[in-house]
Amino acid sequence: MTLVLGGARSGKSSFAQRKAEESGCKVCYVATAEARDGEMDGRIQHHRRERPSGWLTLELAGGMVLEGFPQEADLALLDCFTVYLSNLMARRGLDWPVEKEDLMPEEEVLRRMGDVEREALETVDRLRDEAAILIVVSNEVGMGVVPPYRLGRIFRDLAGRLNQRLAERADEVCMVIAGLPLYIKGDREE
Repeated sequence: MTLVLGGARSGKSSFAQRKAEESGCKVCYVATAEARDGEMDGRIQHHRRERPSGWLTLELAGGMVLEGFPQEADLALLDCFTVYLSNLMARRGLDWPVEKEDLMPEEEVLRRMGDVEREALETVDRLRDEAAILIVVSNEVGMGVVPPYRLGRIFRDLAGRLNQRLAERADEVCMVIAGLPLYIKGDREE
């Protein structure tokens, strides 16, 4: 497994797509975004245009259980893990307006965070079982300011912990900065 990390608009998705294209494998793009507004719909359309037309697509939006992975695909490209994480959080009730952020007891928040973490890792493990090669794209969210609201901190903490767990499982980990990959695990050089 290869984990591709980076900030917003760092070039991580483009890098991961090039890596998948260069593999020569039959690719299944595992899409996670939901078009909840016009801006997000535009992002989704942009990503669709950037993908090669011969790629298969599996929609994983809404935190749905992964089913129907195409048997003819050799490589799965999951983009983006942190978007999938936010979908899972919403499905588990970890989404609320700032003015209601203190209504859920901490014990319940921790229980739901554990459920989200388990489901997210199970999805990645299932993809690893289905595809000979797996590339996971994820946002590195821990290098900025501490979010001023509870839900933002919960998301940042979950994403950080899960990125660590993915990095443990990965053969290669690279951080994409300004479109350039910096390999931090594995002996590959680009």
